[in-house]
Amino acid sequence: MNRFMAVERALRTAPPYALADIVSRELAGLYAAEAVEFLLADYSLTMLQPVTTPPHALPPVSLHNGPAGRAFGAQEPFLENLVDDRLRVHLPVSVHGDRLGVLTVTLPDSEDTRAALPELAEIAQVLGHEVLVADRETDLYLQTRRQDRLTLAAEMQWQLLPGHSCSLPEFELGAQLEPAYAMHGDNYDWSSTADRLTLYVSNGMGEGIEAALLTNLAVNALRNARRAGIPLADQAALADQAVYAQYRGHRYLSVLMLDFDLATGRTRVVDAGCPQLLRLRDGAVEHVGFEAQLPLGMFEETDYVAQELQVEPGDRLVFVSDGVYTVASPKGEPYGDAALTRAIQSTRLLPASEVPGAVLRELTGHRGTTPPDDDALVVCLDWHGR
Repeated sequence: MNRFMAVERALRTAPPYALADIVSRELAGLYAAEAVEFLLADYSLTMLQPVTTPPHALPPVSLHNGPAGRAFGAQEPFLENLVDDRLRVHLPVSVHGDRLGVLTVTLPDSEDTRAALPELAEIAQVLGHEVLVADRETDLYLQTRRQDRLTLAAEMQWQLLPGHSCSLPEFELGAQLEPAYAMHGDNYDWSSTADRLTLYVSNGMGEGIEAALLTNLAVNALRNARRAGIPLADQAALADQAVYAQYRGHRYLSVLMLDFDLATGRTRVVDAGCPQLLRLRDGAVEHVGFEAQLPLGMFEETDYVAQELQVEPGDRLVFVSDGVYTVASPKGEPYGDAALTRAIQSTRLLPASEVPGAVLRELTGHRGTTPPDDDALVVCLDWHGR
């Protein structure tokens, strides 16, 4: 059995809470690693926290500065040449483009070590897969990811979200919600098959637990209809009935629903509310509007109609909630279309996974020191097609 297979087997058979210890032990024994550190990104994507038992026994490091942050952002190994002929390599830990953290390994700088770097990068990916599996059986990695206590509403919302990013040959997705530790009703969801990508961007009415409960009901109703193979417009109608049955029109949820054909870029769209879509094509940013339909749950038995959108290779689609548009500066000026267009232009060279965080940082600069009074959601989709 070669070294890589031995480490992979050890991780797959490890207790869920012991992945950091097992990868450290195996890399020390099989690759002569002198030090191993496994770091996970926090919910707000600002810090990398070492995985320890108990959690937070070691201080976090910045995700935006330093070698580990560079490996995380670029999703490429980053090498540091140390004194005494040693090498420190920072390896991104991700699963299908969902960026989880960084595995940092210090080794002797030798020909054998450099030849083993591709194997070490693969081990980091195996580690990522095992963390996602382990999350079903231990709270350790979920605790490590939080730099502050989540509100109960935020806890419910994070359990509903698919991840921060996703990358497949036909597309790349990135998403971020702020405030990450106290969000309310904004949400996104995606699912892909061999032929299609389905994406929902939603905004539930209200605040706190009430908004989180509404969003959980609506998103799970949409998922239930989607998993039954029901067309997009009928998904909206069934979710609309579920929300109305519970709230009788007193609470409702706005959602923008898209169903992409991966082969052709032909897209069916249901616009049931306020999430906005902007498209960057050939260097120009334009607002993409649809015929507005009623939010889910506003009235009983609403009929929804799917509209058409053609997506071209090279398009970047940016979805934002009303919590982005309405943020006011200290002088009372709303963020608005002009500022958002500038933000999309200024981030055009970043990968899709980095765009939401960059736009939200610009939004924070616009707001100043005033605490946010609403969720702000940004989702970025880069379309490659086939």
